[in-house]
Amino acid sequence: MERRAQFNLAYLLFALIAMLALQQWWQRAQTVEVVPYSEFEKLLAEHRIDEVLISDQRITGKLKSAEGGKTVAVANLVPPYAPDGSYHGVSAALEFGVGALRVKHIVVLGHAHCGGVRAFAEGSAPLSPGDFIGKWMSLIAPAAEKLGPRGDAPAAGYLARLEQASIVNTLDNLLTFPRLRKLIERGRVTLHGAYFAVATGELLVLDPQSGRFVPTTTGVVRA
Repeated sequence: MERRAQFNLAYLLFALIAMLALQQWWQRAQTVEVVPYSEFEKLLAEHRIDEVLISDQRITGKLKSAEGGKTVAVANLVPPYAPDGSYHGVSAALEFGVGALRVKHIVVLGHAHCGGVRAFAEGSAPLSPGDFIGKWMSLIAPAAEKLGPRGDAPAAGYLARLEQASIVNTLDNLLTFPRLRKLIERGRVTLHGAYFAVATGELLVLDPQSGRFVPTTTGVVRA
């Protein structure tokens, strides 16, 4: 009888979680409109979008007023298959954010337990002939070189340091963009580094003075 009660409770919890997930999906489907990129540009030009979030895969905009029940517009930025060894998605998003949206803050956010960083550190075999993941993760090679060999250090500690070093390396890479560098030197754009500890939920930010990642105890990120 006790086992049956435990089973019923587990089933009830599973059903509750599934219902909440379905409700969230339904609400998103009712409020999010996926549009062509050209349509998204038109919304921007007509000043019908209030807030914009850019990633290397898509651009999301919050509409100033609901249109047909939709409050969010999303345009995918995934490029077509092109195994030419170049990096285009992030550069295009960066160019659009700085040049068109006039963003003032750029945050490079890394996270703990990153599978890509672990695969790089362990020299894992490619998942496909194109090795897109391996090519992308090769960008952190300079960070690994600065960090030095792992030696006898525990794997978890070394990977965490490599994850954080890759954030610093990405910030350095951003400075190689001439236009962005000028805006930073003029004080019109500020770069920030952040690291999210998935297991604990703690958010660390890069202190530019000490070069260390520190907890956001004050809620203030110094520039």
